[in-house]
Amino acid sequence: MVQSMNTKVDLTVKGTSYLGLTSTGKIMIGDQAFEYYNDRKVEDFIQIPWNQIDYIAASVYFNRWINRFAIFTYESGHFSFSAGKRNKELLRTIQKYISPEKMLRSLGFFAVLKRGILNLFKRKKSS
Repeated sequence: MVQSMNTKVDLTVKGTSYLGLTSTGKIMIGDQAFEYYNDRKVEDFIQIPWNQIDYIAASVYFNRWINRFAIFTYESGHFSFSAGKRNKELLRTIQKYISPEKMLRSLGFFAVLKRGILNLFKRKKSS
């Protein structure tokens, strides 16, 4: 049985984890950690303490819709999640425990494309 790290839960929502194969489950925001529990496999869970989070990046479309967000940790890499239509509410709840400076907007499609093209030209000039 999995033991929760939280002593008090602020929000519980249905969510999707994009780690490896996509899985659905519950996302819990509490006083000690961000937690994800898979609905089908009890052993498949993710617990990220607040002090291990480096920053959070959200994919924002049309300045209002948040598709998904990624949590970047100091040691374990990054984890991508989505809570459907409740992403905005979930990220506002996380702001109680993570400073707003650590919550970022990820680059859009065209910004990533532009950056990649510029890097190609820089590589050709240096060689």
